[in-house]
Amino acid sequence: MASLNKVLLMGNLTRDPDVRYVPSGTAVAEFSMAMNRIYTNQAKERKEEVCYVKIVTWGKLAENCSKYLTKGSPVFVEGRLQSRSWETKDGEKRNILEVVADRVQFLSSRPKTEGAQKETADMVSSTDAVPDVSSDLDDVPF
Repeated sequence: MASLNKVLLMGNLTRDPDVRYVPSGTAVAEFSMAMNRIYTNQAKERKEEVCYVKIVTWGKLAENCSKYLTKGSPVFVEGRLQSRSWETKDGEKRNILEVVADRVQFLSSRPKTEGAQKETADMVSSTDAVPDVSSDLDDVPF
């Protein structure tokens, strides 16, 4: 049976990206996005609902998201769904469904800080959701 795991989202960051480094030295950044849906219900009332999604990026993509994005930044994300499970210190089982981004397109040209140069990239991508640490990701056009 064929399967497809592809996600396309456009929205705004709800918080600044949080970047950390795994023991191998690879960067991982996490942020949340909000996507709004406006519709009219059966009573002809205009309604709006918001969907919040956690996004995870790896490697050079994670570093660039941390460098150029801030709360409120509009972005287009392309990636895949991933579910994770873990157990808390109290023994409670937790689950999460998140998007692992392969590409993040910055939809605003504003730099993260006012003093930064205007060299923001239009699009950042990685070849794999979790890049091979030995691969050279420095050839991303910045």
